[in-house]
Amino acid sequence: MIGTGGHRPAAPRRARRGILAAVLAAAAVVLAGCTGLPTSGPVFAGIAPGEVAPPDFSFVPQKPQDGASPEQIVQGFVDAGIGPEGTWAVAQLYLAPSFKDQWKPNLNATIDDRAARAYVSDGDDKVSLTVTQRATVDATGAYKPSDGGQSTLPFTLAKVKGQWRITHAPNGIVLGADQFTGVFHPYALMYFDPGWHYLIPDVRWFPSSNAVTRIADKLIDGKPSPWLAGSVASAFPENIALARPSVPLSDGVAQVELSGPVLSLEGATLNRMQTQLLPSLSSVGGVTDVSMVYQGTALSAQPVATASTRIDVRPLARTDKGFGFLSATGQVEPIPGITEAMATVHPDAITLARDYTSAAVRTATGAVLRVPAKGQVRTLDARAGLIDPAVDALGYIWSVPARTPGALLAYGPDDKAVQISGGAWSNASQVSAISISRDGTRIAAILTVGGESTVAVFGIVRDADGVPQSLGDGLLLTKLPGLGIDLTWLDESTLGILAHAGDTTVEIQQIIGGPGTTTVAPDGVTTIAGTPAMVRLRGADGTLYSQRGSNWEQTGTGILTVGQAQGMPQ
Repeated sequence: MIGTGGHRPAAPRRARRGILAAVLAAAAVVLAGCTGLPTSGPVFAGIAPGEVAPPDFSFVPQKPQDGASPEQIVQGFVDAGIGPEGTWAVAQLYLAPSFKDQWKPNLNATIDDRAARAYVSDGDDKVSLTVTQRATVDATGAYKPSDGGQSTLPFTLAKVKGQWRITHAPNGIVLGADQFTGVFHPYALMYFDPGWHYLIPDVRWFPSSNAVTRIADKLIDGKPSPWLAGSVASAFPENIALARPSVPLSDGVAQVELSGPVLSLEGATLNRMQTQLLPSLSSVGGVTDVSMVYQGTALSAQPVATASTRIDVRPLARTDKGFGFLSATGQVEPIPGITEAMATVHPDAITLARDYTSAAVRTATGAVLRVPAKGQVRTLDARAGLIDPAVDALGYIWSVPARTPGALLAYGPDDKAVQISGGAWSNASQVSAISISRDGTRIAAILTVGGESTVAVFGIVRDADGVPQSLGDGLLLTKLPGLGIDLTWLDESTLGILAHAGDTTVEIQQIIGGPGTTTVAPDGVTTIAGTPAMVRLRGADGTLYSQRGSNWEQTGTGILTVGQAQGMPQ
């Protein structure tokens, strides 16, 4: 179960660093219903192969000019969406005084293709803007793409002291796709897994101005992303709230004042609350610490230790010298027990458990095995057409036939199969690859839906003993340019994906809850592994490639299998 007592379910985290800060183009994020993924829906393509993301920079909005026409006033108002300072103070200059308090810019942001905007005047007092929508950000900071459909936004104007001003406009702002990450930045709300071991990121997008308050408000008073709600937990009880609508900074310390029955909370709960707040808020520049405050007095709370999802940065592979971690000279460092056991099977795919005590293997004959460091190798799944298996943080090995996505099974440490219930994959005709986050809370998959190759992620719902029961609602991340090949978790909020794109192969680094970046990959690659800073690909001929910027360097040959690692022994 998720949480106990007054604790409510919650969602994941991620800081504005690494790929989150570098990303600019758009991928796709959309919620799918409980009964399966949609056969059609929003798509927001990433950076095209070979293109370079524009740099992150600030935009300067322009104030209204005297004598401007109604159409010029509306265009200036829309263009001023690039200036969030002072709650879009410059944009408010285009509004009539009677309307300023009615316009709600924080309710949503529409991300569009600026080149396709069309303004039409209907008399002097009415102007409409047609936009080609690419994505939206809602009031919670959730990023969702659109499928390029057009929508029309109506505006009404009147003269105020001889100058045209807007008396009615849709709530929210409009930004060009090329402007989006110059105005909004990715931040993460941090939640726990149900066992209180790992921190899980839920990426949200906010303007950098007043980001600390927005993050604290959504973490304490908000809710997790719906697709994650059944898979994570929050230490913040329902009856605890942010006491005031601001979180001031004092010498780098965010002062988070709370209301509700704070003094009745146990020390363990306060410590977990602090553990969620500190990384969530420290992703904002200038925040070095967090202090929870009640009625003017700082609460005593310390962050608790959480489990790491780091992996060994060396390649994990099988060569003619054996299975293990490869040195720069191609030597194999064996993994005690696993290396010896691997020599007795013929693995086509290997995923090493986080504690190195076992590995999930698909053999050349197609069977899924548990290969332990001690004891006998066991065959778990011998169904026809199995894809590469995955292993989670609790030792469950997940297996499914490619042509029957609904037949997903998880084999526990006792080797007994658990049927994963629910209709999360009911609309999919095929599953090409699966991968489980190293914290064990989410599963990503390449699914064929409506004849299109898609990538989606699902929360894993477990019982009180950690046994997986079902998958939550799906979050569709992107529709691939061609057939999907492979995917892996590069870190706790980033997927690495291989896919065909016409005559080429592309590598996509996809944020869970944001856009992705696309790079042309070497021809013939079949496997992806690594981290955002060190992505590795294996070619069908056994060549190992490592990414250096937008280039791929050959760093090895004779690689029989590239392994996936789910962590490191603690």
